[in-house]
Amino acid sequence: MSAQTRLKVFVTRRLPQEGMELLQQSAGCTVSVWDSDEPVPRAELLKGVEGAHGLLCLLSDRIDTEVLDAAGPNLKVISTLSVGFDHLAIDEVKKRGIRVGYTPDVLTDATAELTVALLLATARRLPEGIQEVKSGGWSTWKPLWLCGYGLSGSTVGVIGLGRIGLAIARRLMPFGVKRLLYSGRQPKPQAQEVDGEYVPLDTLLSESDFVVVSCALTPDTQGLCNKAFFSKMKKTAVFINTSRGAVVNQEDLFEALSTGQIAAAGLDVTTPEPLPTDHPLLTLNNCVVLPHIGSATYSTRGIMAQLSANNLLAGLSGDAMASELKM
Repeated sequence: MSAQTRLKVFVTRRLPQEGMELLQQSAGCTVSVWDSDEPVPRAELLKGVEGAHGLLCLLSDRIDTEVLDAAGPNLKVISTLSVGFDHLAIDEVKKRGIRVGYTPDVLTDATAELTVALLLATARRLPEGIQEVKSGGWSTWKPLWLCGYGLSGSTVGVIGLGRIGLAIARRLMPFGVKRLLYSGRQPKPQAQEVDGEYVPLDTLLSESDFVVVSCALTPDTQGLCNKAFFSKMKKTAVFINTSRGAVVNQEDLFEALSTGQIAAAGLDVTTPEPLPTDHPLLTLNNCVVLPHIGSATYSTRGIMAQLSANNLLAGLSGDAMASELKM
């Protein structure tokens, strides 16, 4: 195939080798990569997509009308290395007939594991304990020092019992959870395997000792976790969010945590990302914030890169993608 007929592909970040090798070995593509672990600057993104037939992007890349216009009419496929796709101007993408690949399922286990780890770290105050050891605050055994909350005999509420929500519930039940409540648009047949009880959101909030958010970001869920939401929770309840940052009103969460409306919160997602180091939430001992590492295992990121590359190549050749977004 001549250089003139090769398809141009732009990749917005340095990827795990599993994905890069697939793209580089494709005889029909000329691959251009923003070869950095840091996000591509906006100007470089607009320059890089010019004339591209395929785009492989990340959740942190805002693919809006300006980017699509810069790419031009050649753009046939966008492959995003993520489960979420709220960074894409979906209506505009659909209007232009561009196919979209994404990476569901492959990060389910890793995200569920991280959610349980974050819940335990938050409820049992592990970051505080580590800091006390390092700072010399550990003096002697004290009956009430650094006491937290345990899962045994508790009620856990999961908002959004999809793939990841169910995987979280499966991992929590062996800890001796007494009741598993869930809410969402409709009951889920698969909830039976964790003895899940479908309840209204208000019931979930008022009865749960742990509230875990694992829903998609939609117009209905944006800002869902606000002042009214937190006011319905127990004062001893622990709030965990590993879904999307925009599901939470962070000002209202700060107020709930700082006034004792709820006991603690653990977040793997925030708005914005990264969260500024002077953000009020970072001043609180009862708020654990992680840098969006839900899928951060070597194997998971490798599989995600591989799937993203295969989706892109399939889209360019007009074949079926392993994971295509239905629009």
